[in-house]
Amino acid sequence: MMAFMKRFGDIVLSVIGIVLTGPIMLVTALCIKLEDRGPVLFVQTRTGKDGQAFSIYKFRSMRVREMSGEHDYDWEHGVPDGFVFKDVTEENPHVTKVGAFIRKTSLDELPQFFNVLLGNMSFIGPRPEIPAITSCYSEQQRKRLEVKPGITGWAQVNGRSSVTNGEKMRLDYHYVENFSLRMDLVILLRTVVVVLKSRDAV
Repeated sequence: MMAFMKRFGDIVLSVIGIVLTGPIMLVTALCIKLEDRGPVLFVQTRTGKDGQAFSIYKFRSMRVREMSGEHDYDWEHGVPDGFVFKDVTEENPHVTKVGAFIRKTSLDELPQFFNVLLGNMSFIGPRPEIPAITSCYSEQQRKRLEVKPGITGWAQVNGRSSVTNGEKMRLDYHYVENFSLRMDLVILLRTVVVVLKSRDAV
């Protein structure tokens, strides 16, 4: 029943989100296209629930010549849980002017409403990683894959980019082990506050 309610909520919220942010997405797409005439969307393979691959959608924030399957990340080593990818920030020279703005305001994530509607993501859950990362997960780390990845999650409302990668992993474990609809509601409300304040935005 809980899984049904979560999926029902995802469908309702994604439809509402698409309708309400439709004009914003159209303006964003137009600005991206006008800046350098490149593709509007950045599409990349990510790992979903139970290790199933899917295509994630984001508004493109990097210059066309720098965009590829892995150019949206920088390697970072030396964290407790092994290597992970770290999102490139708006200070990166390859990020466009429009891209810097949509990352800071999280507008680049809006196309993921369609991922939620399609069922390969949820509104709430651990952020999805690329297969190159999840293929190296330990048995414990694979606990993150027991639920659908989300647009936002427990880690995102507890520091976003300001927490360490090891702490993000621990926060994701906490969500997987303590998931409830009430917890999802708390995360959703806290996400609204975090986004409005653009706190630690990347």
